[in-house]
Parts: sequence; C-alpha cells; structure tokens
Amino acid sequence: MAHAALGGTRPPAPRPPILWDRIVRISHWGIVIVILANEGFAKGGSPLHVWFGWGGMALLLIRMAWGVIGNPEARFSAFPPKPLAAIGHIKQLFAGKPRSYASHNPAAAMMAYALWACIAVMVATGLTMSGPNPFAVAERQAIIDTGDWSQLVKTADAGEGDEAEGSGWVKDAHEITANLILLLVALHIGGVIVESVIMRHNLLPAMLVGRRQAKAAAKTKAQ
Repeated sequence: MAHAALGGTRPPAPRPPILWDRIVRISHWGIVIVILANEGFAKGGSPLHVWFGWGGMALLLIRMAWGVIGNPEARFSAFPPKPLAAIGHIKQLFAGKPRSYASHNPAAAMMAYALWACIAVMVATGLTMSGPNPFAVAERQAIIDTGDWSQLVKTADAGEGDEAEGSGWVKDAHEITANLILLLVALHIGGVIVESVIMRHNLLPAMLVGRRQAKAAAKTKAQ
C-alpha cells in the first residue's frame, strides 16, 4: 500500500486543450482566411490585397501579445522553439510512442513559429511595396483603371518612383515567402492529420467546437 501511494501510480499524461481559448481560435482562423483570400481572389497589389495584409498584421500582433499575457497553454513559455525536441517528437510519432503535451507539441511549436515568422516577413515586404497608407493603393489603382497614367508619372517625378525601382528584391522576397507559407500550411495540415490518427487527439475540433464533443463523450461514459 505504501509503495503504491509513493510511486506506484503515475499522473495521467497531459493532453492538448479540449478547446483552445477564443483569442487563439480567432487569430488562427482569421489568418487562415487572410492567406486563402490573398492567394485565391485578392489580386496582388490591389487595395483588397493590402487590406487583407493589414488584417493579417493585426491578427499576428494580437496573437503575439496573447503569447505573453494569455492563458497558460497559449503562452510562448508553454511551447518554446526546440528543433531537436521537434525531431525527437516526429521520431516518437512514427515509432508509435509519442509523448503528449498540454500545449503544442515541439513539432507543432516549430511550425507555429515558422508560420508566424513568414507572416511577419510577408507583412514587412508588403508594407515596403505598398507604403503605410492603404488608401494610397486604392488611389493608384483608381488612376490605373481610368487610364490616366499622367498622374502616375507625376508621382514618379516627385520621387516615389525611386522606391518602386528599388523594390525588386522586396517583391521577390514577398512572393517566395508566400509560396513558403503555402508549403508550411500543407505540412501543418498533414501533421494535424497524422497526429490525430496516431495519437487519437482531435486537434481540429479543439480549434472549433471541442468542448461540445467533450461534453457528449462525458455523457456517453456516464451512461
């Protein structure tokens, strides 16, 4: 009896949140919408594209702030970036003996930091190309639509053209990062599917309506 009380019983392994908090879910799905919109129907350089970019920046800033002051499982301290631990987790996953975590596992943590870094680069390069005023983008687009290119020539003569000429590498970085984000998203989806199957953690419902499913499971056990 004493032996069982001292060390015979192990505490249950931690599990990912049944339902992530509202800030995490809103920032997550908001960024998903921004990525899909800017890749799908918001033409690059258009006012809509720029406004979605500003929306993505706002969501990223909110998530960064929440990583400092938010709920324990949402804080950066709960899932620090550890590349070697991420590799180890992937090996454990395919060996069929992965460890559970109360927040993001090390591989998911590295994916989150990589995506956030790419989004930050996207925003920075986008602002460099369009300028800090999204209304100016709309004005330039309106001039182009009317066909009165003389106004654009005037702005170039005023010095704005020098910035555009020097932004070739910025545009390349913007496009490369956009493609990298799509690759990371595909890997992220694949990781969610693999972990959900192998570890039987319903990761997607945790970002949606996990609490309802947990209640349904509790009722089933009670019966």
